[in-house]
Amino acid sequence: MINYFTVDVEDYFQVAAFERIVSPGKWDGYVSRVERNVDFLLDMLDEHGVKGTFFVVGWTAERYPDMVRTIAARGHELGCHSYAHKKIYDLTPEEFRADTARAKDILENITGQPITGYRAPTYSITKRSLWALDILQELGFTWDSSIFPVVHDQYGIPDAPRFRFKWPDHDLVEYPMSTMPALGQNIPVSGGGYFRIFPYWFTRMALRKINSREQQPFIFYLHPWEVDPEQPRMNNAGWKSRFRHYCNLDKTASRLKRLLTDFRFAPIPGTTV
Repeated sequence: MINYFTVDVEDYFQVAAFERIVSPGKWDGYVSRVERNVDFLLDMLDEHGVKGTFFVVGWTAERYPDMVRTIAARGHELGCHSYAHKKIYDLTPEEFRADTARAKDILENITGQPITGYRAPTYSITKRSLWALDILQELGFTWDSSIFPVVHDQYGIPDAPRFRFKWPDHDLVEYPMSTMPALGQNIPVSGGGYFRIFPYWFTRMALRKINSREQQPFIFYLHPWEVDPEQPRMNNAGWKSRFRHYCNLDKTASRLKRLLTDFRFAPIPGTTV
């Protein structure tokens, strides 16, 4: 079965875990490592013959347009991951529209191709920010991958469908992040910090069950900084943020190689399935 491989292209200092100590206005003061980390991922994907979907932060694309062109030239799909990586429910509708339109324009001007897929920073389309779907549709997006059907302190719609669906009263197609039902709730198993915190055997078992028992593809995601254990440390962040960000960074690359060997992947097909 073909699963979907996705990358949220943001730098180590842009993550939500550090937003209280590193505002977007300070980003230019940090040494970027996103180009080297994206190159590392592109080489690994080439080694395994895998193409994926790269959701790029507009601020990053604006400063590294050659990186964006390289991603596209090497056969990967591009999606929008906002401009300033702010959680949607912290924005007004007007702020969200401006941020998203800016990022979409930047990516389209760099690539010369329409950008039709979106992923929210920190999966922040929740029940209190469903108004964002109207704006995405207005801006010309046709599919989204922002919904995490889990209980979490920063994101999640626990009762959302677990697999591809079309939103009622919208033309948008949704690709939710992958979960495994257990003990009456959904366990997140689709990548990122969960890929680093859970042992690899557990991730493989959960993803195989989605393929074999439920006969569904899963969506895997990670960030370029997750294959970079040498990145600068934000020692003034809280302990929970540091744990979420730094746990097992030194294991990500080796686990990723195993994942790319154990499963088959392609970009998210958008509205074509």
